[in-house]
Parts: sequence; structure tokens; C-alpha cells
Amino acid sequence: MSASVPGMGENPEPMWLVAANVVLWRRYGDLGQELRPGTKAYKGGSKVYVVSTYAGMGHEQLTTVGRGRHTGRWITIDTGTRHLHTFRAKLVHTPAVLRRYVEAAYGPPMTREQAEEQAALLERVAAEGRQTYHAGPHPDPCRCHTCLTPE
Repeated sequence: MSASVPGMGENPEPMWLVAANVVLWRRYGDLGQELRPGTKAYKGGSKVYVVSTYAGMGHEQLTTVGRGRHTGRWITIDTGTRHLHTFRAKLVHTPAVLRRYVEAAYGPPMTREQAEEQAALLERVAAEGRQTYHAGPHPDPCRCHTCLTPE
């Protein structure tokens, strides 16, 4: 049984959202010397959709919708921007994602141009966050997103 949202029928209208992927490996622990796969909630490489950002916090945290690591069910959870990559605008048709967007979003749906602008901004914030969050040197060998991605 799914909760009904006012204005959302069986076939809701598609909306432009920002999609991203969870990093395969993230640095963790003292000075980032440990590596963990994905995040606690999402498997590495999972596609997630950004439904809300926290502009007052410099977009360092996002509310995302994606398939959970353990259950495979759709979840809505706050995630660190630095744990995501390859932000892009995507026209979403999936009813479960659209329902969760309506429940969690603050404001009207975005246009394609707005979604592309937000994706570019979030990509910059995520790259900067991965570079600056852990002050220590990378472990050897390192499989974090920054080390695995050629520039």
C-alpha cells in the first residue's frame, strides 16, 4: 500500500531532477585513511535523485531518493554531497521517485535549465568536498573516487 499524494495520480507528470551516482569507495576515519564502499544507505555506483539541497550549508548535504543498500526499496535520506558524483539533469518518469519528490521538496519543480545549473553547481561542491574534507594524505593504494578518476 502506498500513500497517496494530492495531485499525483497513477501516472504523474514527469519532472526534471538532478541525478547522481554514489561513489564506489569513500574515505573514512582519522584523516581518511580507511576506505568504505558506497555509503551506509546506498551501494557504490547506485543512481540517486536529488530532491532538496541545503543552500544555507553550502549545499554540503542533500536530500536524495534512491534504492536502499539492504532492502532495494526506495528510500529518502540526507547524504553528503561529497559522496556523490556525475551530477546531471534527468527527466524522471518513475512514480515512486516523483511521489517522494513531492513529499520532500520545497518549491515548484525545476525546468531543464535549472536542473542543469544545479547539477553543475553540485558537481563543483562535491569535488571540492572530496578534496578538502579529509586533511591527511590518501592511503596507499587508494581507491577513493578522487584517485580513481583521471582529470
